[in-house]
Amino acid sequence: MNPPAEATAPRPLRRVVVTGSAGFIGSHLSRALLAAGVTVVGVDRRNPTSDPVAAANLAELGGFPRHIPVTVDLLDCPLEPLLLDTDAVFHLAGLPGVRRSWGVGFDAYVSANVQATQRVMDAATRLRVPRVVLASSSSVYGATSGAPSTEADTPRPASPYAVTKLAAEHLCLAQAARPDSATTVAVLRYFTVYGPRQRNDMLIHRALTAVLHQVPLRVFGDGRQRRDFTYVDDVVRATIAAATVPTGNAVINVGAGASATVSDVLTVAQRLTGQPVPVIPSAARAGDVPGTLAETARARQLLGWKPEVSLEAGIGRQLRHLQALRPHAVR
Repeated sequence: MNPPAEATAPRPLRRVVVTGSAGFIGSHLSRALLAAGVTVVGVDRRNPTSDPVAAANLAELGGFPRHIPVTVDLLDCPLEPLLLDTDAVFHLAGLPGVRRSWGVGFDAYVSANVQATQRVMDAATRLRVPRVVLASSSSVYGATSGAPSTEADTPRPASPYAVTKLAAEHLCLAQAARPDSATTVAVLRYFTVYGPRQRNDMLIHRALTAVLHQVPLRVFGDGRQRRDFTYVDDVVRATIAAATVPTGNAVINVGAGASATVSDVLTVAQRLTGQPVPVIPSAARAGDVPGTLAETARARQLLGWKPEVSLEAGIGRQLRHLQALRPHAVR
């Protein structure tokens, strides 16, 4: 990996590709780019005409004439026509989740997170796309001592999912390091991202839904697991900066730089709603790590970025979004 350079004047974005654009983070990223006047080719295999989650995520993008949605699978579609004449590729597509990656599910994770990434990066380097921003995960660090994870730490992934995310990182960086490559890569290790339209298997969504409907929340482990919760708007700002700031190839943590326990999240949810969260205790799940915490000095140095939204403010925004939905849409 080339040593990261200091941040200098940002490069403008005119036309970009966002893979995974119908997802939680991808749809927020696409909207921010479109609002800034950037043409966005949004690529996702989920068809909003048949997938209600994709439809909900993409609903805000319909009014932007610069939005070009494309429903294809990155594993078998021609990629060069999509990537032609683009200033950057934001590669967010992938299969998330630790629990389902064990056992027979692993093949799907290899296909979505490794093979698809290889195809995207191979096409980007052939077309000499200036920048690829890869969405990776804090899960590559595995179990830690509780100290902030730095990009120089040796990754120790503790789940098949995390293994595939680390493999995707290495594939992109290896392609970018080739002597004939004109493409640079920013690998962003996202820490736990939350906010409106968060996936329904994630803790904060589940906790708020449990309160709103007074249905029991299954809590895995003792509730003392700590996570670096990072609000989606902060993540989007960092992601756009990673495409516009002309650094060399780099791995960058994107996290709040503070952690909270599962119990802390439940306390905030109770404080915001005035109702307790009904809980069903359950055993810890394989692959779940006891804590995550980001060291964010490199993000400040290279991207000129720091998080702005506190956990309570962010959960409050997510709560208001859920309250605005029709009851059957909250699940």
